[in-house]
Amino acid sequence: MTDTSTRERFGRNASEIAGAIVTGTWLAALLLDFGWWLPFMLFGYIVIVPVVSMLFDEDEEAESVGRTERESVGETDDVEQSERVPDAIARLRARYAEGELTDEQFERKLDRLLETETPEDAAAYVERNDESGSDAGRGSERDIERER
Repeated sequence: MTDTSTRERFGRNASEIAGAIVTGTWLAALLLDFGWWLPFMLFGYIVIVPVVSMLFDEDEEAESVGRTERESVGETDDVEQSERVPDAIARLRARYAEGELTDEQFERKLDRLLETETPEDAAAYVERNDESGSDAGRGSERDIERER
């Protein structure tokens, strides 16, 4: 687990924390029979939680909007791409270590992973396999892999 400060964690979870505090406060006021629980609940959910969300969650929203725009254009983040490949290789190694894959299957899948690191490489790989007609013979093998 990564080490993060309390301030960073609060910043990431500010909306949830504000919602929990508002809920806890109005619920306690309701159970203790205070008359101000309903106005506080409305004020909390209509004003406090949205303001906290606007103040602290702005960065996450901007990142998700930017990521969505890049994906719609077809661009991918190099950092995300580089994170996926080692993860896929690690899963492949784990399956090989557990005995789920033979030597030949592991080598073939590893070669395929390394050949298709970028979207352009993947597109070229698919075109190459479509032209050679080798997908027809691998269809049943893919079905077997899906069943596992």
